[in-house]
Amino acid sequence: MSQPLWTPSPDRAAGTAMARFRNRASKRAGRVFEDTPALHAWSVAEPAAFWDAIWDEFEVIGEKGDRLLVDGDRMPGARFFPDARLNFAENLLRPVEGVVGTDDALVFRGEDQVERRWSWAELRAEVSRLQQAMRAAGIKTGDRVAGLLPNVPEAVAAMLAAVSLGAVWSSASPDFGVRGVLDRFGQIEPKLLVTVDGYWYAGKRIALGEKLAEIAAALPGVQRIVVADYLGEADAVAAGLPAGRAVSYARFVADHAPAPLVFERMPFDHPLFVLFSSGTTGAPKCIVHRAGGVLLQHLKEHALHTDVNAGDRLFYFTTLGWMMWNWLVSGLARGATLLLYDGSPFHPGPAALFDYAQGERMTHFGTSAKFIDAVKKAGLRPAETHDLTPLRAMMSTGSPLVAESFDFVYDAIKRDLHLASISGGTDIVSCFVLGDPTRPVWRGEIQGPGLGLAVEVWNDEGRSVAVGEKGELVCTQPFPAMPLGFFADPDGSRYHAAYFDRFAGIWCHGDFAETTEHGGLVIHGRSDATLNPGGVRIGTAEIYAQVEAVPEVLEAIAIGQDFEGDVRVVLFVRLQPGTVLDEALERTIRQKVRQGATPRHVPARIVAVSDIPRTKSGKIVELAVRDVVHGREVKNKEALANPEALDLYRDLSALEI
Repeated sequence: MSQPLWTPSPDRAAGTAMARFRNRASKRAGRVFEDTPALHAWSVAEPAAFWDAIWDEFEVIGEKGDRLLVDGDRMPGARFFPDARLNFAENLLRPVEGVVGTDDALVFRGEDQVERRWSWAELRAEVSRLQQAMRAAGIKTGDRVAGLLPNVPEAVAAMLAAVSLGAVWSSASPDFGVRGVLDRFGQIEPKLLVTVDGYWYAGKRIALGEKLAEIAAALPGVQRIVVADYLGEADAVAAGLPAGRAVSYARFVADHAPAPLVFERMPFDHPLFVLFSSGTTGAPKCIVHRAGGVLLQHLKEHALHTDVNAGDRLFYFTTLGWMMWNWLVSGLARGATLLLYDGSPFHPGPAALFDYAQGERMTHFGTSAKFIDAVKKAGLRPAETHDLTPLRAMMSTGSPLVAESFDFVYDAIKRDLHLASISGGTDIVSCFVLGDPTRPVWRGEIQGPGLGLAVEVWNDEGRSVAVGEKGELVCTQPFPAMPLGFFADPDGSRYHAAYFDRFAGIWCHGDFAETTEHGGLVIHGRSDATLNPGGVRIGTAEIYAQVEAVPEVLEAIAIGQDFEGDVRVVLFVRLQPGTVLDEALERTIRQKVRQGATPRHVPARIVAVSDIPRTKSGKIVELAVRDVVHGREVKNKEALANPEALDLYRDLSALEI
C-alpha cells in the first residue's frame, strides 16, 4: 500500500490553528469533530453556524448583526450576514497579539537585490497619508481606484487606503500592453490611477512613460494619475502626462502627515475588488468581489488551511495581475510579515527566490507548478545549498502539480514540509480545494475541499461520481466568497451563464477532476481544454505529467485537433537548448505517456516549438493554440504575455497528415 509523502507529527498537528478551531467548533456544536473531514461535513451541513464560528474565531472587527444567512437555498442569491458592517482594511491593519509596531509588515526585494522594509507603524502611517490624499482628491465610497503597479509596498498601501474609504480596488501588472490595460480599466472607469515610472524584469530597465501617456489619453474619466518612483523618474513621467491630471506619489502625499486612520464601515456585500478573467477568449470579465466574503474566506484559508500565524513570513510569487496578490495581502490580518518580490524569479540567478527565502527566514513559500518544474529542470537542490529551516509550508497553484513534482519537492527542497497544492481562481479570489496542515500529503493529490465549501465531482447527468472517476468540479451550496456579479451586468445574465448554466443552481467551476480514496482531489485540467479522442475525455494535465518528466522536454502544450471525422491528440513540446526532436525522442515521449497514462493519451502528432503562449500570470493557453491550429481567430491576443508565440502554430504542415 502506498505511503504518504509527509505526515505532520502529533505535536505539530495539535499546535495548528486548524486543530484549535476544530476543538472550539466541537464545543460550539455540542459534538466532537475528530478530524478535518468531520469538521468539513458540519461546515457544509450547517453553513450559518460555521461562518458564524469563523467570524468569532478570528474576532472580525465590525458589527455582525443578528441575521447570519438569508435565502441560503438560493445560488446565486444567498446573503451571508445581511446586517453586518465592516471595513476590510481595518481588519488587515488592526493590532495583532504578539506583533509590535516596529516589526516588519512588508519586506520588498527587487530582482536587482534592492531591499526595502516597512514596519507595521510605517505601513499604517503610509496608509494614513494616502487615505487623506485620496479623500482630498475626491475619492469616496463606490469610486474605483486602479493600480498599474509592480509588487511593491506602495501597491499594498494604495489598496488599503482606497478600501478604507469604501472605494473599490482593481489592479493590473505594468507588463500588460496598452490594449490589455484598456480592456480592463476601460470597463470599470476608475477615478484615480496609481502607477509607477517603470520597472525591472530579467535585468532590463523598462520605462513606462510612453505607455502611460497612451493609457491616460484613452481613459479620460481618470481624474488623477499618481506616479510612484521605481526608476527615479516619477516627477518627469508625471510631467509628461496630461496637464493637471498627473502628480508624483511623493507630491500626492506631501501635504498629509500621518494621523489616526478612519475606516468607513460598509455592508458585508459592499464591493471590495474588481478582478479580471484572463480575457483570452474575448474581453476580460470584470468580476466584483464583496468585502465581507473575501475577508472571511481569506482568514479561513490563511489560518486554518495554511497555518499562517502572527510573526510568520509569508511569500507568494505573484504580480498585481493575478488574484494571488490579493490573497497574499490578506495575510496581514493574521499579523504575518508579507515578503514581496518583483521581477523575474530566475534573475540574477536561478536560485533567486531560495536566496530570498533563506535571507528573510521565510515560513511560507507560495509559487506555481511551472516554477517547481523549472527548478527541477535547472538541476537545483535547495535542500543542499540553502538553509530553509524556518520554512514550514510550500503552496503551489496556477496549474496542476504533477506527482513527480511532489517527489522533487520532498527530495530536493525540504523533507519536513507541508506541501499544499491549491486550486480555485479569480472567480472566487480564493480556493475550492487546498491544504490541511493536520493531515498527510499524498503524492499528486490536493488534500481536500475548503471548509464551508460543498465541493463535489459530477458527471454530465448531474450526479456525483465514485472515487477515482473523473467529472466536473462543482460546488453545490452558496458560500460568502462567491462574486457579487460582473461589472456592467445589470440583469446578472453573464454571471449566470459563466457558472450556473451547466447545472441549475449549482456552481460549475470548469475544472476536470476526480476524488481520491484519501479524501483528496486531483485536477486534470480545465474542462474546456479536455481532449476527446474516440469520444473519451482526457485531461491535458494527465499528458503533461508524463511528458514533462522527460528530461529533454522543458514544457508542453496539448490540444485536440479535428481530423478525419474524429479528434486526435497533438502535442507541442519546447525542448532543452540544443535538443532536436528526432524519431528516438518521439518514441521516448510516446512510451512515457503510454506507460504512465493510457494508450488513448498517446499523441498522434508531436511537434517541436520554440515557445508556448501563456497568460500574464503564466498559464498556458490551450484554447488559443487550438483556435490557431484550426484557422480560427484568437479574439484577444493582448491578454497574452507572448502573443507572438501563436504564430508558431499557424499553418503547420506536420498537422496536415
